[in-house]
Amino acid sequence: MIINPRPPLLRRLPPAAWVAAFWVTVVGVRCFQRDDELAHLFRYNGNVEDMPLLVTAVVTVLMASLLVRLPLLAVAIPLAACVFTIGMRIQETAAVQLLLAEAAIGYCAATRSRAVSLCAAAMPVAVVAAMAAWRLASDYPTDLFAQAAVASTAAIAWLVGNTVRQNRAHAEALRGRATEQAITAERLRIARELHDMVAHNIGIIAIQAGMGSRVMDTQPAETRNALNAIEDTSRETLAGLRRMLGALRQGEPESAPLEVAPGLGELDRLVEKTAGAGVRVALTRRGEPRALPPEVDLAAYRIVQESVTNVVKHAGTRDCHVTVDYGPEQLAVTVVDLGAGTTGPSAGSGYGIAGMRERVGLLHGQFSAGPRPDGGFQVAARLPLPVEVSP
Repeated sequence: MIINPRPPLLRRLPPAAWVAAFWVTVVGVRCFQRDDELAHLFRYNGNVEDMPLLVTAVVTVLMASLLVRLPLLAVAIPLAACVFTIGMRIQETAAVQLLLAEAAIGYCAATRSRAVSLCAAAMPVAVVAAMAAWRLASDYPTDLFAQAAVASTAAIAWLVGNTVRQNRAHAEALRGRATEQAITAERLRIARELHDMVAHNIGIIAIQAGMGSRVMDTQPAETRNALNAIEDTSRETLAGLRRMLGALRQGEPESAPLEVAPGLGELDRLVEKTAGAGVRVALTRRGEPRALPPEVDLAAYRIVQESVTNVVKHAGTRDCHVTVDYGPEQLAVTVVDLGAGTTGPSAGSGYGIAGMRERVGLLHGQFSAGPRPDGGFQVAARLPLPVEVSP
């Protein structure tokens, strides 16, 4: 069971508690600066430091406590306070209450549904319209342009909040798309590893099983060797599958690396296994062998492995030539056979060629595969090397 740690005590306090503490501190400080401060806060004499200050304190505390749960009520409270302070003829405090209401409107537009946010934006417009209508009906002087300007600020607050909402939605969409792309890339990586590992080993097993069945009665020793090769290859395949499943079961958010990833250092063993399947592989290394980046080392090995597997399964020949050239800026891998060349998946109709091309593309290299003009089939890959691994 996963237990989330409790946040610190100060973070567990609601926002309303912090706002109330602020106003208590303000009033406490003012008690030392003015006599009978509490009595002044309940006087209605047109002074912004008296009852209008108390109204502002009450409104901000109520807004902080209701904004998350009841946002429309959090908009209505400062609007009512705005009307009240206008009646006290304190224009400065009325402007503050209006700004508080518009801040709540922006919050609604950024975090609530479109219907709730539009309703919140309509509330100050309705209040301003009602006050303008009452002034006109009561023959009070009314500046309609000023009233319209006040109402437009609510629209501006809504637009700002809606922009924040759209930006957040866009960012979430981008994160979701990035997550989907990461999942797809991981699935393709696993598919490539499974194909390269299982296809090669199963191809060897199939060749050895066919060879053993043909010489079972006439050459018992060869049959025993074929069975031993099948056993070894099967155990190796099973061990590789277990390692892969173990890595997947770790459940780490990052790409789980496969244990003991093979590289070009395993080519001699690959040549030996392929020889047991009846195909002789001539391996040539050019340049100075050196340590390669893990992704390049693995990709080069898988390209050779898949190419040799296609030779064993489809080429119809007993010989192929593998060349590994360690250049200063790139690694060149070439696999050539003199077989049929245009039959089977080696001609590009299966997943093998597509997987090799994808590996090379991910490393920004060059890849080619196809029949040779003078017969046979050739697979060639050039993988760029970072500057730090160059001699």
